[in-house]
Amino acid sequence: MYWVVVHAGEVPYREGQSIGVIADGEDKNGKPHKLRLYSIASSALGDFGDSKTVSLCVKRLVYTNDQGEVVKGVCSNFLCDLKPGAEVKITGPVGKEMLMPKDPNATIIMLATGTGIAPFRSFLWKMFFEEHEDYKYTGLAWLFLGVPTSDTLLYKEELEKMKEMAPDNFRLDFAVSREQTNAAGEKMYIQTRMAEYKEELWELLKKDNTYVYMCGLKGMEKGIDDIMLDLAAKDGINWLDYKKQLKKSEQWNVEVY
Repeated sequence: MYWVVVHAGEVPYREGQSIGVIADGEDKNGKPHKLRLYSIASSALGDFGDSKTVSLCVKRLVYTNDQGEVVKGVCSNFLCDLKPGAEVKITGPVGKEMLMPKDPNATIIMLATGTGIAPFRSFLWKMFFEEHEDYKYTGLAWLFLGVPTSDTLLYKEELEKMKEMAPDNFRLDFAVSREQTNAAGEKMYIQTRMAEYKEELWELLKKDNTYVYMCGLKGMEKGIDDIMLDLAAKDGINWLDYKKQLKKSEQWNVEVY
């Protein structure tokens, strides 16, 4: 995993948006590479507070295909191999699905796997690392971050610092699937960790000012649905119908791949 800061000049963006990156060079057909979208991992002010940079969280993609050939992801390797001062073609910003709620008293539940932490880092920087005349976060932010091993916990020190700074406003739970298990001995995936708080999470989901954001691997979505199906049924509620209502009111926001 790499943290890339792009000096973007006058490219205003909002927390939760993405930018497109076009890698240098051409594809096998001699055409320019297609743009790849990356969630922005910095607040609108940027990591240096001057509104001139965009931070991205990038995982270098390298794998061996069925023919035994080593394949490298075009854009991820381009970004990870950049030298300071290199020029980068970018587009955007784009995206409405993951925009941070404007209500400073909202309950914001963030569900991330791997580099899916990117938009939530942008949220949390605005909430806890910055001061704004027109915004002071007073609600509850609760982050569930799932990764395979503890050495892939992105921004761990930052997140723990935020928890120290705002213990009443920020809750933080990690799910490390290859190292942790629950009481039943099951691997600790993000939905497994959430199940430990399922009653509390369900009560929060019944409130009008609770917003859920999910970013990362698509596989976690079904596991979370499975938890909520049973909880909702106890209250005589059809979870899939209820989730549609949440989506309509922009309280259930999903960006998975």
